[in-house]
Amino acid sequence: MTRLDRKTIVGVLLICLAAALSACTGEEPGLHALDKPRNVDMIVKMDHGDFWKTVKMGAEVAAKEYNVTITFKAPRSENDIDEQIRLVDESIQNQADAIILSASDYMKLAQVTDRAAYYKIPVISMDSEVASARVKSFVGTNNYEAGQKAAERLIKLTGENARIGVMNFVQGAKNADEREEGFMDYAARFPGVEIVDVEYCQSDEAEARRLTRKMIAKHPELSGIVALNEVASIGTAEEIQKLGYGEKIKLVTFDSPAKVMELLQEGVVQGTVIQNPFNNGYLAVQLAVQALEGIEVPERVDTRSKLIDLDNMLWPENQKLLFPFVK
Repeated sequence: MTRLDRKTIVGVLLICLAAALSACTGEEPGLHALDKPRNVDMIVKMDHGDFWKTVKMGAEVAAKEYNVTITFKAPRSENDIDEQIRLVDESIQNQADAIILSASDYMKLAQVTDRAAYYKIPVISMDSEVASARVKSFVGTNNYEAGQKAAERLIKLTGENARIGVMNFVQGAKNADEREEGFMDYAARFPGVEIVDVEYCQSDEAEARRLTRKMIAKHPELSGIVALNEVASIGTAEEIQKLGYGEKIKLVTFDSPAKVMELLQEGVVQGTVIQNPFNNGYLAVQLAVQALEGIEVPERVDTRSKLIDLDNMLWPENQKLLFPFVK
């Protein structure tokens, strides 16, 4: 497949986004708008980034359908765990009717999550889990499986005798740990594949760039890198491009921010594992409403992931994943 004109692809994707959003109006059978407005706080990992903007978009659509007032809260930085704990405490004190939480740390957010449940505030875990048995439901990607998909594609690109680096985000975040574990377990099937470095960029683009420079300098034989979230992906990809290693060092990323999609077209990124952030936001609100209505909710809802590359990014079913929506 020849590379497509960037403006053409962007235009097509925007059309898909408009179509996707217009389709997001169906309610869960048996679930209706609440008789009176309820206050749901959505507490995520950080207050910026395309991924979280899309989560918010999905949540707002569901909030409008179900008569919910949604309040978004997040630290500025994903590694500011103390601030995220404070925000959950604030929601408890303000007597939120329900809390949706994407926990920056699996263990450290457990106590405050239990505290919310003690005050009979249902908690829906979204995107990244928390070590609390009191959570009503988890909605998000199967992160272990997503890590395996990234490893499968990267090893296909590098060959079975390769030196590979991992650019992770925040150690202790459940989704970060699970993606890394899935990647490592798949790579372990190949005796000739060596994981030479694992770095944590703290979901900071500048830090991801710095660590990419360090990784390449330390391992000049590097065959490939995997970057395990949106911010790590942007920083790693930009630094590889800047250093002139595009296509020489194979790169598989996560998520689909505009910059990653541009670098996919330019050959710097060879594949990206995309999630379903719109569905994450929408379904988390829907599950919160079910919990408030006393309706049983599933323990887990998998919103799926898929490996996108230059050859399949314009397939209709993949456009729907690039701009996810609820059926």
